[in-house]
Amino acid sequence: MQKRYLDCSASEILRLGKKDLLESIKGSEGRLLVSETIGTLQPVLMTVTNAELAASQGADILLLNVFDVNNPIMQGLPEGIPTNDIIRTLKRLTGRAIGVNLEPVPAGFNNPTQDVQWKISEGRLATVKNAIKLKEMGVDIIVLTGNPGNGVTNQEINQSLKELKAVVDNDVVLITGKMHAAGVLNASAEQLITEEDIRTFISSGADIILLPAPGTVPGISLEFVQKMVSYCHSQGVMTMTAIGTSQEGADVQTIRQIALMCKMAGTDLHHIGDSGYNGIALPENILNYGIVIRGVRHTYSRIARSINR
Repeated sequence: MQKRYLDCSASEILRLGKKDLLESIKGSEGRLLVSETIGTLQPVLMTVTNAELAASQGADILLLNVFDVNNPIMQGLPEGIPTNDIIRTLKRLTGRAIGVNLEPVPAGFNNPTQDVQWKISEGRLATVKNAIKLKEMGVDIIVLTGNPGNGVTNQEINQSLKELKAVVDNDVVLITGKMHAAGVLNASAEQLITEEDIRTFISSGADIILLPAPGTVPGISLEFVQKMVSYCHSQGVMTMTAIGTSQEGADVQTIRQIALMCKMAGTDLHHIGDSGYNGIALPENILNYGIVIRGVRHTYSRIARSINR
């Protein structure tokens, strides 16, 4: 039986393959926090990556957003690290599994009003070529989703999922879904993701289904998310609820409320976004989210275990 991720040391996490990683997540019974960070921006602690800061606050898994495989940047790392070693270096420094967002943006999509930060580049697209590069760089997880205004649809996500599964399935966990509408305004509220979408993702090979956290996207209630989580579990896949609506920069009381609702919904992974400060959630929100879902003992134990090589 695979040891649960919650109890793994840094060196044990570094040795986890895909099958064992999934089993270790499932065994942790909804007490794992995924923290999304952006490495292209100046880190909060200047010479320490935002990913390391998130880990220091108890984040269990680190998810890199706006990570271009053709021009990988991680501000705060020591100089001289080869670009192909960035992910492995982060894994060694933090003792965490590392994921990267890829975006299935429709061909020819153009949004002239989009914030330049989110504007898509070739190295961030959800293509087979980019997935293979990430596998070679040592990534553990690929999340197929969309950043604000990029026009990503569930149909595009599913097509990319099929293509990526064929080349990285044995090595990389595939998470699919949407945190928000991503610029597709006719797919809002409960139309953001449906049971039909989930069935399609599962049949195409998704390992984990991404859902918006209750209280984040307008119209997404605890009851709706609980229903979707239950359906996913009945189909044999896990879920990750996500705060992708900049509420990672809200007050601690709001974060605690969202965390409890996600816990009540029964999710397997809890995600917190990257826009508290620019590029990371408020560190106190990462810490408090972790305390809500697993208490002080396991949260500080998680922090300490990152040092135990």
